[in-house]
Amino acid sequence: MAHGYESGRLDLPFVGICTFGKYPLELDWSKIDADVAILGAPFDLGTQWRTGTRTGPRAIREASTLFSFGHAGAYDHEDDVTYLAAETTRIVDIGDADIVHTDTIQSHANIEAGVRAILKAGALPVVLGGDHSINIPCINAFSEQEPIHIVQFDAHLDFVDERHGVRFGHGNPLRRAAEKDYVTGLTQLGIRNVSSTAREGYEAARAMGSDILSVRQIRKLGTEAVLARIPAGKRYYVTIDIDGFDPSIAPGTGTPSHGGFSYYEVLELLDGLTRRGTVVGVDLVEVAREYDPGGITGILAAQVLLNFIGRILHHRAA
Repeated sequence: MAHGYESGRLDLPFVGICTFGKYPLELDWSKIDADVAILGAPFDLGTQWRTGTRTGPRAIREASTLFSFGHAGAYDHEDDVTYLAAETTRIVDIGDADIVHTDTIQSHANIEAGVRAILKAGALPVVLGGDHSINIPCINAFSEQEPIHIVQFDAHLDFVDERHGVRFGHGNPLRRAAEKDYVTGLTQLGIRNVSSTAREGYEAARAMGSDILSVRQIRKLGTEAVLARIPAGKRYYVTIDIDGFDPSIAPGTGTPSHGGFSYYEVLELLDGLTRRGTVVGVDLVEVAREYDPGGITGILAAQVLLNFIGRILHHRAA
């Protein structure tokens, strides 16, 4: 399929149907035929403070159109590589999982069904949140796959076991993941300052196989030393909470936390992961359009995902 200028249309970002990156839409989940499939999970019933992440998938898709046209890919002069080249990139957007208001269990089940459909098709699932609780059904969907190591970018540990009976909110996902026998370990990056998890949560996370680093610790160690702590040659599931970034560049989120990552700090770690092992799943969560002046958080999310997808596909083909 011709993309960009070669399609015969200029097809500017503000023209046409707003799929992720303007890639083809496939709403029949039994007919997914691609290397990467984008699924929206517009669910925010798991939030503890400001809601609004139900608008995340639309905000990210809209922002992604900025990067959708021309040049038959994305040439990176630093790497001397054209990522997302039209002739080698097969991406589809499969729309959104159905969200049932007030029903977390059914909404999560619908998200899980979407991820399972992507995996059955042999494609890489890239899920647009939604609050971080949507990671729970995403990880559930890997129950019949080979083991995975989870790499998390986040301001918060998200390792609460249960609070007032809540086990499937946005403070619980990494605890739920650590309980799975097919999750071999966790690397939790960016965790800092006032957090949603008490000391016993950190102790439990470490006891269950987690390596936890703050932004300041990562800066002291450097990119290569951080990557060296992540088991090599593994299958990585990467979960990116947008509040892992500093709110100066990612204000559009429900629980912003100062002292966060810059753009290139995260991109270099993501690039390193694609060289160190195989990325088998991705979610990016907690983008909330209502708190995003100028749309810069949505643009950041789209830019991170497109760069990450490009590098995943490039290193798979290498």
